[in-house]
Amino acid sequence: MSEETVTVRDAPEQSRYEARVGEELAGFAEYSTTPQMLVMTHTEVLPDFEGRGVGSALARYALDDIRCRGLRVLAVCPFILEWIRRHPAYADLEYRSRTRADVD
Repeated sequence: MSEETVTVRDAPEQSRYEARVGEELAGFAEYSTTPQMLVMTHTEVLPDFEGRGVGSALARYALDDIRCRGLRVLAVCPFILEWIRRHPAYADLEYRSRTRADVD
């Protein structure tokens, strides 16, 4: 079996990143936006594409895009949250609420 390439793109009109294998939708990562961050709410890999790196491709692309945009991420989605924890190079992107005590 040949190695299939997963391509990911932002689909802002649908508030999600989409992963494709060839022309087929393989998965997506939904988000909402604020001026400071993207809130990653849900990631789904379609059953025919599970176990083929689609989820990781979505997470990496989304987080790299968020970094390029100078934003932070609030990972409400358990998959994205765990992916960040397993890839500490992305930990700096996590949104942290700051209280007055944090600043003093």
